[in-house]
Amino acid sequence: MRDGVLTTVRAKLPEFTGALQRVAEQVLTDPDAAARATIVELAERSGTSPATITRFCRALGFEGYAELRLGIAAETGRARAAGWTVDIGREIQPGDPLDRVLGQIMAADTRSMHDTAALLDLGEVERAADAIAGATRVIIFGASGSALVGEEMQFSLHRIGVPAWAWTDVHNGLAGAALLRAGDVALGISHSGQTREIIEMLAESGSHRATTVALTSFPNSPLAELADIVLVTATQATTFRPDALSARHPQLVVLDLLYIAVAQRTHDRAHAAFQRTAQAVDGHKSRSTS
Repeated sequence: MRDGVLTTVRAKLPEFTGALQRVAEQVLTDPDAAARATIVELAERSGTSPATITRFCRALGFEGYAELRLGIAAETGRARAAGWTVDIGREIQPGDPLDRVLGQIMAADTRSMHDTAALLDLGEVERAADAIAGATRVIIFGASGSALVGEEMQFSLHRIGVPAWAWTDVHNGLAGAALLRAGDVALGISHSGQTREIIEMLAESGSHRATTVALTSFPNSPLAELADIVLVTATQATTFRPDALSARHPQLVVLDLLYIAVAQRTHDRAHAAFQRTAQAVDGHKSRSTS
């Protein structure tokens, strides 16, 4: 937990209400101050009570406030040591020079990758890779930005000989899900885990005994709750890139890891397929005339 306390707070924020939500927002707004504050000071800043702070700590899995402060301090210390000195939460202004904008984007993406690595359950990745490696067919569901990520995964699996389809239309997706059977795999991608169409298509897949996998930033979302395997990402929003857009790079990292794990499990087949597909398109590459 101490390796990703702020990431955990962000992921649980939608679950908190009232006083607990105010504490979470205060911690995320100024984690450095939270790491230095006494329990009374944090209660005053968040407009709550020490008893609420204690409940907040227990909701995160800590026995008390001292552990929470240590976790926040460790995380903010690592951020400074890694060179994340840019104020990620600062609004990008119309007159900001591109070097500052680039630094802010790089800092946000680096932070989200680090947080994703801290959150990701590698055991779940192993389970998903085992299921895909042995599947007769794999179907992938995504909408909007998640659709682009899903198509990238379908392309990667296709290149190593894994029969995979990516569906963005709910009618085609439901039809594909209806043809699944035990041993097949369905992967649903949704940052929020609340996209109704993705939930519906993954549920249809599960009803036909396919192994269902969810890729989401919210482990307690409706999509995650119905999936057999849950892969969790973290995001760091910036101006013009809200959470749903900033989720793309962490999602791609997790799916790249999953793809490599599948290729490891199907090494001979994957290697041969990759060579054949590379050779098939080789003639369309430009050749040097010198």
